[in-house]
Amino acid sequence: MAKSPELGSPAPDFTLPGLLLTGEGAAERRDYHLADAKGSPLVLVFYPGDNTPVCTKQLCSYTSDLDRFRDLGATVWGISPQGLESHEAFARQYDLRFPLLADPERTVAKAYGIAVPGLGLRRSVFILDADGTVRWRHIALAGLTFQQTDTLTAQLAALRA
Repeated sequence: MAKSPELGSPAPDFTLPGLLLTGEGAAERRDYHLADAKGSPLVLVFYPGDNTPVCTKQLCSYTSDLDRFRDLGATVWGISPQGLESHEAFARQYDLRFPLLADPERTVAKAYGIAVPGLGLRRSVFILDADGTVRWRHIALAGLTFQQTDTLTAQLAALRA
């Protein structure tokens, strides 16, 4: 398994299929390329599974606070091993308003050093600056809690300073 990228190093590049709920109630499906996100900060949220208690609370929290991320010029992407059908049902049930990306083979989780054989992945958050450099990361050991918006937005604000 690859090591997690060090602070100050380039984030491993990837392309994953994902979806985003649109204002019209449709789900826009497309490929998400990390390279295309350059130019503004990006919060990569790796979560173990759709419709699980902690993941649901975490992603609903980030959706409720999405304007706080946007005010800092950042976008948020959620990544988990489930497929797009599961992601769409999850997004619709909880009105999640940021892209959910599918990593069923856990290739991206492995590249970020957070895959756990037989279990999936570790709940993790990586904050990338506008150049795609890892500026902050949190990798949970057990994943029973998650990083709050206040913590993430404080790290994003520090990027602007």
